[in-house]
Amino acid sequence: MQEVLVWLQGAVDTVNKYMSDYVLLILLVGVGLFFTIRTKFVQVRCFGQGMKKVFGGFNLNGGKQKKGMSSFQAFTTAVAAQVGTGNIVGACSAIIVGGPGAIFWMWIIAFFGMATVYAEAVLAQKTKVVNEDGTVDGGPVYYIRKAFKGGFGKFLSGFFAVAIVIALGFIGTMVQSNSISSAIMGTVGVSNYQEWGWIVGIILAVIAGIIFIGGAKRIASVTEKLVPIMAIVYLLGGLIVLCLNITALPTAFWYIIKYAFTPNAVIGGSLGFAIKTAISEGAKRGLFSNEAGMGSTPHAHAQANVKTPHEQGTAAMIGVFIDTFVVLTMTALIVITCLYVKVPGGWELTNKNDMVRDAISTLFASADIGVLIGAIFVAVCLTFFAFSTILSWNLFGKINFQYLFGKKGTIIYSILALIFILLGSFLESNLVWAFSDMFNNFMVIPNVIALFALSSIVVKEVKENGKKKSAVETPNKPLADKI
Repeated sequence: MQEVLVWLQGAVDTVNKYMSDYVLLILLVGVGLFFTIRTKFVQVRCFGQGMKKVFGGFNLNGGKQKKGMSSFQAFTTAVAAQVGTGNIVGACSAIIVGGPGAIFWMWIIAFFGMATVYAEAVLAQKTKVVNEDGTVDGGPVYYIRKAFKGGFGKFLSGFFAVAIVIALGFIGTMVQSNSISSAIMGTVGVSNYQEWGWIVGIILAVIAGIIFIGGAKRIASVTEKLVPIMAIVYLLGGLIVLCLNITALPTAFWYIIKYAFTPNAVIGGSLGFAIKTAISEGAKRGLFSNEAGMGSTPHAHAQANVKTPHEQGTAAMIGVFIDTFVVLTMTALIVITCLYVKVPGGWELTNKNDMVRDAISTLFASADIGVLIGAIFVAVCLTFFAFSTILSWNLFGKINFQYLFGKKGTIIYSILALIFILLGSFLESNLVWAFSDMFNNFMVIPNVIALFALSSIVVKEVKENGKKKSAVETPNKPLADKI
């Protein structure tokens, strides 16, 4: 049995390696570049519209909607999925494996990804279905079926639905609850979280279960409050660290640029191998972080009550911008200023899970106090990030589970999801995490194929509405959506 598991681990790792090094890199950069050109740089031209759409109607109490969500609620639900462990642990992993230059390539992926996520949100709005009870169904399975009729469309949409249910609805929530459990247990001094993590798991499962019962509307109500708070807490903490280490900041930015093109200086090997490693690590971690092209966040953007799909498309772009250029970059700067500039070679003395904690500890005269403060900060922020991701990913998985098995199956789905949350809090298996990465990768393929096929709809939308002023919602009075 052990030999079979070892073989399976090797096979899945091989698939993931080729997917992230070649397939994902080509697809993500390709589709992002394609929509950037076809929309004439929508992420630049309409960036101001997106900022106005998101922050012009900023409201932590959007209230219950007759159908779907307010635009801001849909935005925060999407950001809740994007801003997760990938912004802390994922960024650190990218830096360890690909050097500081991997962050540069994550920026590139995110820039093109802003055009990709615009297309995803527009198509999700165009193809969403409003049910008689006011609930809204929308996402890649619906625009895949629009792009491809008959058996091929059914196969692609079914393939995507299965992949996202496994990757996000089940295994993905295990990854998030595992991160919460290990962070909390480490902070309180429990070295073996596998033994006591179930306590955290039960608490997470109970709280998540209460929110899941309320459906999409309750999730929207929670995320619209949780996301702004968690972002402010993390950014304020990060700014304090950077202010205390301000002299290292210019060097940190220089390292990101320099080692994007000469990463062999910090990760070894030939220049060609090192650059490929930095780029592929940036692409892989960039996907896990901002999720542009993966097909997850369109489920949230389909819920938005807006006048035109273009409006939510521009809001979706801001989600990728905040995720990568703001939150993830903050993590990178904390780590690089402290463990690369201030303490040269300091990154070699830590691991991806403790990197931010150890970086913060370098600012204190007492190592023990520094580690404790760093651990508490990371545990609080990681708990916020990971739990909000669990909520959004559960909704995305539920929509696709319902697509596969009908509404009656959602009860079974919710029970299974809670079980996976509990299991993730005290179980860790490299094979399980590898399977999660594999199905994350699989989601990209049918989603990107449909995006290419329906590109004319996206181009028409940006031509018709890209030059118009974006309407701003009146708080508690969402704009009527156009279907």
